[in-house]
Amino acid sequence: MSKLMIALLMTAGLSLAGCAAQTSAPTAAAKPMAPISKEAYDAAVKNAEAQNKADKDACASRSGNAKDICLAEANGKEKVAKANAEAAYKATPKAREDARVARAEATHGVAKEKCDDLSGNAKDVCVKEADAALVKAKADAKVDRVAADTQQDSTAKQADARQQAEQDKRDADYKVAVEKCDALSGSAKSTCVSDAKLRYGK
Repeated sequence: MSKLMIALLMTAGLSLAGCAAQTSAPTAAAKPMAPISKEAYDAAVKNAEAQNKADKDACASRSGNAKDICLAEANGKEKVAKANAEAAYKATPKAREDARVARAEATHGVAKEKCDDLSGNAKDVCVKEADAALVKAKADAKVDRVAADTQQDSTAKQADARQQAEQDKRDADYKVAVEKCDALSGSAKSTCVSDAKLRYGK
């Protein structure tokens, strides 16, 4: 199971798009992963570092901006893989937000490197589009994290309310039971009250 999860984590960050491809649907990236163990997390981090070294070695044969793009992609993949591993390990809305931000920043870094192939106004527009896509991706990630936090908080409050309601019901039933004991006297009444206390946890 953990090997499959590690493979999924490693492949999650493999595709980094360029300038125009940064506006992916936020809800797709927000889907929670199944939690993983500490061992699986550690393995995913080591795999990410090993893959980064291999990717950087592959960039060595390139030159100029092509090499810069290659290195940005390699570094982005490592950051995304590590962030995905942490999100799966911690399984919290904040960790999932951080993973989405890591993906957005990795895509942004590659996009800006690709903008260097342009010049003049075309380059300026490309950079602004990359920056705007990053801002939007971070904003979407934050909105989804806040929504998840709110949902968790609401669930906790509902559970507390249900628990309090059950306690109130038990208290009310206990009062009824004790009141019924008043019709008795002596040891029968004492036994009745003791039974009521035992039954309702008093």
